[in-house]
Amino acid sequence: MRADAQRNRARILDVARTVVEEQGTQASLRDIARRAEVGMGTLYRHFATREELLEALLGSRFDRLAARAGTLEATRPPAEALEEWLREFAAGAATYRGLAASMIATLEDDASSLHASCMAMREAGARLLARAQEAGHIRPDVDGTDLFALFSAVASIADVAPSIAARRDHLFALVMEGLVSRSR
Repeated sequence: MRADAQRNRARILDVARTVVEEQGTQASLRDIARRAEVGMGTLYRHFATREELLEALLGSRFDRLAARAGTLEATRPPAEALEEWLREFAAGAATYRGLAASMIATLEDDASSLHASCMAMREAGARLLARAQEAGHIRPDVDGTDLFALFSAVASIADVAPSIAARRDHLFALVMEGLVSRSR
């Protein structure tokens, strides 16, 4: 890919990340192109559909979360690392409100472009969970699936009940409290 094309793609992704954070997954592609200072044709050359753009955004998010888990694992105590990572996971998950069910299904499809990034992120979170369990901070009966289901639910509460969105941090704390090992 030419250098200018790479710059355009990177700029589109940076702007798209911001616009999706502001407006959700149904954000205006025209607004993304305008803010990225590219034409619609340039946007569509890089991302032929909204789904392709969202896949690229999600893939980079998953990759960042996987890398972040490694950093936290090396620099924070187990329970603190897990909680900080889960906060970042939940905050990012809330950003992708309104994500099409068809795209969510691609996460389970091992032939999809998102599957590997999603699995790497989930494995990184599971490592943090195992480390916190080994240190006796988190209940031993919790697994990675439980973790992702619970925190995805907390993150998406604004979609289901906007009046409860202001309580997201409180709900996060309640779920974290429920994960704490009783033997501590």
